[in-house]
Amino acid sequence: MARELITSWMDYQTAIDRLLAIASQKIWIYDEDLVTLKLDDAPRLAHLKRLLSAAHSDVLRIALRNGSPLRQQHPLLQNLLTTYGHVAAAQETPAQLAHLRDSMIIVDDKYGLIRFERDMARSKLLIDEADELRPYLLKFREIWAEGGERITSSTVGL
Repeated sequence: MARELITSWMDYQTAIDRLLAIASQKIWIYDEDLVTLKLDDAPRLAHLKRLLSAAHSDVLRIALRNGSPLRQQHPLLQNLLTTYGHVAAAQETPAQLAHLRDSMIIVDDKYGLIRFERDMARSKLLIDEADELRPYLLKFREIWAEGGERITSSTVGL
């Protein structure tokens, strides 16, 4: 069990790598637009693919306040979401949630990286802290339940 205060963007990126490396069951992400998470980087995509290829149920959920960068700047992640659409989903949250300014990555219900303000690196990294993560899990479930527009790489229509 460990808690770590993150105050720099470099430490934030290192914390993301640590979480992705230990993920074995699921990853839930709530973020502004994925830009700072850099999930299209090859090593990070490899961790996601490892997890998704072994999955039998809902593994990866990504909720974004702004889905445009995912649609336009993350083709490799989009391909992964399409290939593993049976266990992965991304959605743009509805406008009524636009006031939320925090971000979170929750892994296996016991690891997490909580960024307090979308424009700052200041975060807390939680390792093996299921009790402290419980309110964030609840918050993510509520955000996901609000629905929104599903982000896909396929065009709907005739």
